[in-house]
Amino acid sequence: MTPRPSLASPARPTPLPRRPDRVPTPPWFRRWAGGAFAGVALAAASTAAAADAPRRVVSTSVCADAYVLALADPDAVAALSWQVDHAISGAPPWARAKPKAWASAERLLTLAPDLVVFDPGGGGRAAAWADRFVVAHISLAWAEDFDGVAANLRALGAALGADAAADAAIADLDRRKADLAARAAARGGDRGALYLTPAGGSAGAGVYVDAALTLAGARNRAAEAGLSGWGKAPLETLFAAPPDLLVTSYFRNGYPSAGNLTSRARLHRRAFASAPRLQVPGAAWPCAGPRLIDAAEMIADALDGLAPDSAGTAK
Repeated sequence: MTPRPSLASPARPTPLPRRPDRVPTPPWFRRWAGGAFAGVALAAASTAAAADAPRRVVSTSVCADAYVLALADPDAVAALSWQVDHAISGAPPWARAKPKAWASAERLLTLAPDLVVFDPGGGGRAAAWADRFVVAHISLAWAEDFDGVAANLRALGAALGADAAADAAIADLDRRKADLAARAAARGGDRGALYLTPAGGSAGAGVYVDAALTLAGARNRAAEAGLSGWGKAPLETLFAAPPDLLVTSYFRNGYPSAGNLTSRARLHRRAFASAPRLQVPGAAWPCAGPRLIDAAEMIADALDGLAPDSAGTAK
């Protein structure tokens, strides 16, 4: 029985822990799978190729889950990732009851997929297995902005035979982006926001949290303080000019971590205790996925709720 992975603290706000597929495949299993099941796998692949769309879609990560749930017919979803029933997943109840999958050739063999969706890290040995047995698969691209989200939707839509659904999802994304841009212009002001994780991490320029803050109409104070990518919040600069809005995530619904109890984390909480705070559910952005726009809208709602005289306090 494959052991369940430990729930370690994320080094950054994309908590994608190690997959439970680290036990080497024994030679006897490869011979057994290659011989006894080759005909079955090839026949399944031929049947799938003849169909208009995949009928047994398997997702192997929480990020892939979000895209699959946005586009696939629920009846075609054969399995979702082993993270689907964790706090960082935004899956509906019916999806949480699906069989669990991960990027393991042995596990995928038992699920008999006709399309496997891997996370941006790729499928490794599992992808090689899929190639060997002519099972269609796609690895999502790592995205750090809304254009990347749209590109993944378009690519997965093509793989699913769901181009119309992908076009509709992208059109909805564009409409919501335009609405947020109009709200930011109408709001005016000069509001600064800071993203903070339990261990004191933050998001600087060039990452998807920055994209959500910017689209919502906030100045990313970590980026302005010189942080690029993921890193520690620049305390010295921020103490001198506190943000108008503190955006937190994973304090209540992320992975447990000793880092959450560190003195640095407590220092952050005390330092920004007076700032208005928005808790964005971790499920909204474990990666740049279809729900990243939800996070941007939550931030915009919080900015709309700030007192008029709070605008511009963070210079």
